[in-house]
Amino acid sequence: MIAITGATGQLGRLVIDQLLQKIPADQVIALVRDPSKAEELRARGVQVRQADYTQPSALEAALKGVDKLLLISSSEVGQRLAQHRNVINAAKNAKVKLLAYTSILNADVSIMDLAFEHKETEQEIKASGVPFVLLRNGWYSENYTAAIPTALQLKALIGSTGNGKISSAARIDYAAAAAEVLVRENQAGKIYELAGDQAYTLAEFAAELSKQSGEQIPFNNLPVAEYKAVLQSAGLPDWLAELLASSDGSAAQGALFDDSHQLSQLIGRATTPLSESITAALAGANHAAH
Repeated sequence: MIAITGATGQLGRLVIDQLLQKIPADQVIALVRDPSKAEELRARGVQVRQADYTQPSALEAALKGVDKLLLISSSEVGQRLAQHRNVINAAKNAKVKLLAYTSILNADVSIMDLAFEHKETEQEIKASGVPFVLLRNGWYSENYTAAIPTALQLKALIGSTGNGKISSAARIDYAAAAAEVLVRENQAGKIYELAGDQAYTLAEFAAELSKQSGEQIPFNNLPVAEYKAVLQSAGLPDWLAELLASSDGSAAQGALFDDSHQLSQLIGRATTPLSESITAALAGANHAAH
């Protein structure tokens, strides 16, 4: 049995979609905080179990009979480590045979603030004695395409990445990699640095957006503190504005660049080109406008 945490989340749903193309639905367990949001998965034959990162006893019950577990990192930055620890301990007690974890690109050496909890989680996993595989995911292209409606409104793409190259891939690419690792044998001890085949600067992103939208959208590169202030004035909570601005600052120093092509090798195809991700985001924005 293969179980996926956060199964109704953006990545979790895609991983399950990919798994169902490879194995029967009755071999897949969706671990969710709110089972009422997983009716669609249940209708497809997936077993749905209630599991909350903050409830250790419920986690252990949910992992009964699980051979392989995908721990998708919690979205609650700052509380992740304690939550992940609960899952790791439950996996150990349930005698899970393989724990796969969605970490961050080059977690052990990354200068990104976001990397801290991932690095600590990796250390906890290694110390637990549970066989593990690390999926060190690079940036999702969606992290930047989500800003497209705002960029079109402001007639500019704003950030702090300078000339830093970003090797992002679409969320579906990372989901395909996770599913592939979960169905393969002999994955214990492996560490995958996963990133897109094609690296770009945000100026190149803005140029592609301009081309596709027919609008002139320049990239305005701001100092990190100024970018943070812009995000705060747009209504983002302080912690998120700080996180996004500091991530951009790290990207300017190369923290989101990787040219190992391990992701495309793992999934057996090229990663989704940035141009396609922009096309999809524009289609979504147009659909939302009508």
